[in-house]
Amino acid sequence: MDTTETRTAGPRVVLITGAGTGIGRAAARAYAAEGAHVIAVGRRPEPLAETAEGHGRIIPLTADITAEGEPERVVRGIAEAHGRLDVLVNNAGVVGTGGLGAYTRATIDPLLATNLIAPLLLTQAALSLLEYAGGVIVNITTSVGQRAWPGNSLYAATKSALELLTRSWAVELAPRGVRVVAVAPGAVGTPIADHNGVSPERQAAIRAWQLAHTPLGRIATPEEIAWAITALSAPGASFVTGVVLPVDGGAVVG
Repeated sequence: MDTTETRTAGPRVVLITGAGTGIGRAAARAYAAEGAHVIAVGRRPEPLAETAEGHGRIIPLTADITAEGEPERVVRGIAEAHGRLDVLVNNAGVVGTGGLGAYTRATIDPLLATNLIAPLLLTQAALSLLEYAGGVIVNITTSVGQRAWPGNSLYAATKSALELLTRSWAVELAPRGVRVVAVAPGAVGTPIADHNGVSPERQAAIRAWQLAHTPLGRIATPEEIAWAITALSAPGASFVTGVVLPVDGGAVVG
């Protein structure tokens, strides 16, 4: 009998964007440790190779998901190699700093393209595979998007928009057997600020602000965020959809 259970037997297939460093790398390794086949996507081959080193189930794939046709190319490759996709983790993101008066088209477009448009188009491209597997979409947002973030409002706004998409997709895709959840990290020790050219002085100021607003009084590790990602997408969470889980040391409630 051709049922979802028999069609999707075997190790899960997981696609993670922004998998070269930080949360994406930690999540890729966590899924691989569980026995999943992980397609680790990023723009730079060297960090992706480091992510996969010593982890035979991680497959590095260099791609710029903001480029025309790239979401479709990535998904097409997964369909040809695996025939299924169980989990899509929309993790790739870029940050920007500066107040309202500092934004220009040149600084606005990359944030919208990476943080909002790319997850939408990649999810759209992957939907048939996810539906076939009864899969899960995990969007990575930010807990600060649930409160004011002066000087970094556009980044927070793109992540807040992704949270609204999470809730909307959860309702829209439930009849198709696809769950949609989000993990909203607080302050995490990753190199994202370095990758986006944030000065050391500005980084120090941001860290001080984050620590002052985090009741647990410390910065999270990428592995702590990866735990939430894998937990929400696990088969045991099969009745969980539409949630946005803050993993932020109490920053939202504090």
